[in-house]
Amino acid sequence: MNSTNPYGIGLDKGPANYVPLSPLTFLERSATVYPERIASIHGDWRMTWREVYQRCRRLASALQRRGVGAGDTVAVMLPNIPAMFECHFGVPMCGAVLNTLNTRLDAESIAFMLRHGEAKVLITDREFCEPVAKALAMLDTKPLVIDVDDHLFTGGDLLGETDYEALLREGDPEFAWSLPGDEWDAISLNYTSGTTGNPKGVVYHHRGAYLNAVCNLFEWGVPRHAVYLWTLPMFHCNGWCFPWAMAANAGTNVFLRRVDPRQIFAQIKQHRVTHYCAAPIVHNMMINVADECGKDIEHEVSCLVAGAAPPAAVIEGMQRLGFNITHVYGLTETYGPAGVCAKQPEWEGMTLAERTERNGRQGVRYSMQEGMTVMNPETMQPVPADGETMGEIMFRGNLVMKGYLKNPDASAEAFAGGWFHTGDLAVLQPDGYVKIKDRSKDIIISGGENISSLEVEDVLYRHPAVMSAAVVAKPDSKWGEVTCAFVELKDGVTVTEREIIDYCRAHLAHFKAPKQVVFGPIPKTSTGKIQKFLLRQEMKSSSAIE
Repeated sequence: MNSTNPYGIGLDKGPANYVPLSPLTFLERSATVYPERIASIHGDWRMTWREVYQRCRRLASALQRRGVGAGDTVAVMLPNIPAMFECHFGVPMCGAVLNTLNTRLDAESIAFMLRHGEAKVLITDREFCEPVAKALAMLDTKPLVIDVDDHLFTGGDLLGETDYEALLREGDPEFAWSLPGDEWDAISLNYTSGTTGNPKGVVYHHRGAYLNAVCNLFEWGVPRHAVYLWTLPMFHCNGWCFPWAMAANAGTNVFLRRVDPRQIFAQIKQHRVTHYCAAPIVHNMMINVADECGKDIEHEVSCLVAGAAPPAAVIEGMQRLGFNITHVYGLTETYGPAGVCAKQPEWEGMTLAERTERNGRQGVRYSMQEGMTVMNPETMQPVPADGETMGEIMFRGNLVMKGYLKNPDASAEAFAGGWFHTGDLAVLQPDGYVKIKDRSKDIIISGGENISSLEVEDVLYRHPAVMSAAVVAKPDSKWGEVTCAFVELKDGVTVTEREIIDYCRAHLAHFKAPKQVVFGPIPKTSTGKIQKFLLRQEMKSSSAIE
């Protein structure tokens, strides 16, 4: 018997039959196949896919001429504007890695990220000049700073050596960019708040960005040439990979600098927007102004919602408007959504309460993610699908990050047992759908933004009147969750709630500061460890994610 495997002989991969997967190819194809279709709408500014492709190539060329290449980081501090979209292509086209910075961050956090990521270039909008200037002053080695002078914003100062449009003029619109040598090469860097004060740098690869972009379109059933409204910040997990997805779709990007419910409705009507992504709080804002400006929408609008399970009032309110909401689940470490509450036809015949319960779950794996389940983190065995046994949500597959930048220990811990550990505690229901019950990480999700409780506690402990402090989530009808601080004061010292909140706001991004402060003894174990679970019970934190 011939023991040689015939499929292993003379069937090698080569340039004719193997090309590294990269979402950069989506842009090239759309610019070639649909060159005159509108790709970008920004106020009265319109650009075709051919023009966007040329601008991205100019950006890549200009960066390369300034010495930017493989292994370099280009950080951006930008709202949802065309330059932000273009950076998702132009930066990796020259081999560099894109680091999108949260525009709500304080100067200290920005400085940490620029330093840790070793940013060689920072592209920033005038709106954020104050925190960026403070951050740059904290750095010993400063990046090249490029200003974006957006025509839809007035005010702010220019900080850079040149502006974005001038930089593009330095570049070649026919720049011969190339695909990465390996699809495992890094394409982007995203910082996430973990269980420590300093954020961790999550690294994405070209393969994962490619697959999740396609998967977004597939799971959502997005038709060719969709019109997508940028309500989700592109700094969040690279906009859940939708810059790349929209290039694959050859659709139209409608940019929105700031989330304003009236503007959302206006853009939907004016441009016949078909799709957008948003946290539940955005929908609450829309529902509150729907009677005023949400009428006369005559086409179907679809939305992906994540960040927290959408409350019944949100689902009902958006259904009254004729909007179609799909709940997705994921983390920064999974390229954004990697799980979806896949809808079943039989749900349509159920009551609103029954549909809400089903649509509020974290669901099942994305079709291009290999595994999503609930496991006992000690035994690494799946929990029974009984809807009661608690375990930890875990992922494995191509939609999981490369790892944490410069943090191999954290990467090894996150990947222990061959699965990515989310830190979210959940049950597996009889139909195989996952539902979160609690969070093992001390993360508060407020309006879709992650807040590290330890980061807030670190600030509280620096207040001269504070003896001990603990921060937990408090349910909030508008934001889903807000920060609540329990504070035990030193003997003989008095301080008001307003003073504590103002102190935190002076040292943190404002959205991270406590919205409530509770004074008094903090429950501790015999060894002095704070019993946060008792504080969560007092605040009924779990109801924010039930």
